Amino acid sequence: MKLRFKRYKVIFVAISFSFISILAGCGFKDIDKRVFVTGIGVDPAEKEDGGYKVTLKLSLPVASIKSSTGPNYEYLVHEGETLAEAIRILETHTDKVLEFGHAKMIVINEDLLQDNVKDFMDYFIRRSDIQMIAWVAAAKTSAESILRIEPAAESAVSSTLINFFGSSGTDSPFITSTFLYEFRRNMLSDGIDAVLPLIEASEDNKELIVNKSLVVKEKSKPFELSSEQSKYYNTLLNGMSGFSYKAESEDLTFVINMEKTNVHYKILMNNGQPTAIKMNVKMIGVIGQSNKNLSLKDLNKYDKIASEALKKKIEEFLTAVQEKDLDPMGFGLRYRTMMLYDKNTISEWQKAYTTLPLDVSVKVSLKGTGAIE
Repeated sequence: MKLRFKRYKVIFVAISFSFISILAGCGFKDIDKRVFVTGIGVDPAEKEDGGYKVTLKLSLPVASIKSSTGPNYEYLVHEGETLAEAIRILETHTDKVLEFGHAKMIVINEDLLQDNVKDFMDYFIRRSDIQMIAWVAAAKTSAESILRIEPAAESAVSSTLINFFGSSGTDSPFITSTFLYEFRRNMLSDGIDAVLPLIEASEDNKELIVNKSLVVKEKSKPFELSSEQSKYYNTLLNGMSGFSYKAESEDLTFVINMEKTNVHYKILMNNGQPTAIKMNVKMIGVIGQSNKNLSLKDLNKYDKIASEALKKKIEEFLTAVQEKDLDPMGFGLRYRTMMLYDKNTISEWQKAYTTLPLDVSVKVSLKGTGAIE
């Protein structure tokens, strides 16, 4: 019995060694053999017509966050006829594997947003590691210069640019946040135009400023929304809080801090044709500052002053984009959902949109004067 057991044991060990000898190594590479790409910048090529200059911002590892004195980055830059070609070459500029799983920021030079947007965005959409996580923004002057700015407040293993978007960092109605997939969807959809945040540098190139936006439409120059227009766009589309507005009437001036905004709109129709855009806006807030003492018994009066002032501003914003034949709010998309499919639906909407009357109603409800009586 013992002899048979020993024989089985020898056979088992021999079989195990034979299997081990034919095992292939896996493709895993240690963390110290990888370097993380935190931002991608795309500019027009300077040496090659129609090409692209790609800048990769690499976050270098630190031994300890507490002992680190600041962020530690490396930048790789190369030009190529396509993005894929440029990035393939950049893979040879470092001894480590470029890891794009943390590349949450794609910065595009605003000059590239007029033509061939689909061409270079196609590369990013096809990358499964960034297509659902990356924010897209336009850069004033140069995407490379924006990526190279390292604000003093930036800490190690952190990216200031990413904190501008979403709700992980600052939360402001002036800042438009656009995911990569949202940008592509709105670029390809009929009845809505894509909007990107516009990143600028401060005069001393030490700080980043994000309070404007670009409405991007294929084969036309992007339309820049001012800070004020960006605020109204974000508030109307996303109902963002923190909306402040200065209302004036005769010798009274006060600033309202909006806490809640609800927006409803519909396309009025007659015999299957659009006749007007009707929008109802309801806002709730408090008075944050005033040049005079305010009384609670006059709240209705302040409500009326604020409602009329905001209505005028909202109408100015909607008219400004309508006159440019731009539809960042997606009114055309709403119209399409109201109609049975027809190949002429979108062309009929485009003919009518720029002259459609805007019927805007604003109701502001102030909860208090913001002062203790």
